[in-house]
Formats: sequence, C-alpha cells, structure tokens
Amino acid sequence: MSTPKAHNPEFLALVNDAKSRIREVNMEQYKQMVASGEAHLLIDVREESEWTAGHAAGSLHLGKGIIERDIESKVPRKDTTLVLYCGGGFRSALAGDALRKMGYSSVISLDGGWRDYQSSGLPVEK
Repeated sequence: MSTPKAHNPEFLALVNDAKSRIREVNMEQYKQMVASGEAHLLIDVREESEWTAGHAAGSLHLGKGIIERDIESKVPRKDTTLVLYCGGGFRSALAGDALRKMGYSSVISLDGGWRDYQSSGLPVEK
C-alpha cells in the first residue's frame, strides 16, 4: 500500500471546496453498501495506466479527463448511485462535483480510494 501524496495548497483548496458539495464514504462504509446489496455503479476515475495496473473488480473505467464527456452515454439514468474512486479520494471528489453539476443526484466519492480498496479484501482485477 502506497502512502498518500503531498499535494499543493491550491489543489487541496479546490478539492475541499468540491468535498463540501458531495457525499463521501470511507472503505468501511463502502463495504457495508456492498454487503447490504445496495445498488450502485463503481467508477474508477484514475488514468489508463493506473487502471491497467489493477482496479476494483466490476468497476467501470471513466478517467477524470473524459468522465464528463462520456458519462451520459455510459450512465444515462441520472438517479443511478455512482461511487467514484481514484488513488486516494481527491480526483474522485472533483469528478463527483462535476457530475453533480451535470444533474447526477446520487454521486459518492470513496475517501481513501484505490489505496484503501486494495487492503479491503474486496476483489481486484488486472
């Protein structure tokens, strides 16, 4: 498991602003969602190289650079519960805020992202 990256102050301010408008869950809360059978779509917003190296089993890859462009064709129902993850929860918060602005009403960012997912015991694919 890798350690969190050090981020620049303005980036963190942007992320914290986005986080003020979206819902976040941590890995334990996400595992409870999975265990309870709560319907959702897990979306990996990381870069292609990160996805290729390993990703959550069953997740859909829509990188942060293209998610706004492609989400409506991949997920036309805007009431679908979307759980977004990235490396640690920052890019997913930014992407989640953009999707919220596009009318997606149930967007969740996975705090801890792929870093926490890998040690969660949930299935991984390569």
